[in-house]
Amino acid sequence: MLSTVPFYVSAIFILTTIATLVLFYFAVKKVSQKANVILIFLCAWLLISGMLALQGFFSNTNITPPRLMFGVGSAFLVIVILFINQSSRKLIDRLPLSILTYTNFVRLPVELVLYWLFIYKAVPELMTFEGRNFDILAGLTAPIIGYLFFTKKILSRKALLIWNFICLGLLINIVINAVLSAPFPFQKFAFDHPNVGVLYFPFIWLPMFIVPVVLFGHLVSIRQLLK
Repeated sequence: MLSTVPFYVSAIFILTTIATLVLFYFAVKKVSQKANVILIFLCAWLLISGMLALQGFFSNTNITPPRLMFGVGSAFLVIVILFINQSSRKLIDRLPLSILTYTNFVRLPVELVLYWLFIYKAVPELMTFEGRNFDILAGLTAPIIGYLFFTKKILSRKALLIWNFICLGLLINIVINAVLSAPFPFQKFAFDHPNVGVLYFPFIWLPMFIVPVVLFGHLVSIRQLLK
């Protein structure tokens, strides 16, 4: 763990991770009888990645390719498989668009946590809303967009589709900046204060869980809206 970061920052991030897990579980539960199995798998994923982070597994950046890339790559591989497999695509097309949209609200506390990590020199400024990261806009607008589309029904499907594309772009932007500011052989930014925070517990769950879930939600939403 990062000894310089106050406990409340870690606590808020853990609660944010739990909220993301619960929202995703409820989305899957509405369309699949295997929701509990998926929940167990995700909990195991969080447990294993968290334990490895506590042991300093990901913070060893002298290995090429970086160990974090294997974990993150595995999560993205699962997403690719889900979209390729015909049976899982049927499940994807039935996931509740409303829950997927509201889930983006977790990006608000994530951005606050990243700002606190910057204050304690665990991530560079460019990863915060004072730098190049505008992902907080997705978290702020998610409940508004959800309310206007699902409750008031005054927002068009095209508008929701555009919002998803914009928020997906915001996500890709911060992911690229986060990767290129990490202390890896291909680092391009923030050499004075590199992105080391996400290599430690519990913040390892940002690239290993929250980002893949948010990405998956946007891809599913865009697929549904285009159909």
